[in-house]
Amino acid sequence: MLTILSLITSLIGLYSWALIIYILMSWFPNAKETAIGQFLARICEPYLEPFRKFIPSLGMIDISPIVAILVLRFASDGLRQLFIWLV
Repeated sequence: MLTILSLITSLIGLYSWALIIYILMSWFPNAKETAIGQFLARICEPYLEPFRKFIPSLGMIDISPIVAILVLRFASDGLRQLFIWLV
């Protein structure tokens, strides 16, 4: 059971880093058109899209990825607490 929890939290952490890299790629021209950028867009955009619908951007600044990363962090912490509570 601990192995499954460790695997899930590691995957959440890896996905968080993928989101961060995808967000930082927006600062560089044509970075999202590369093979890595297209791959990250395929895995990150479906998760970011619902947050962008509900959280308006503040001018040129889009804060929805920050909220999305925080939600992942809370989910990871919630899974850990649930595991502690069950065991």
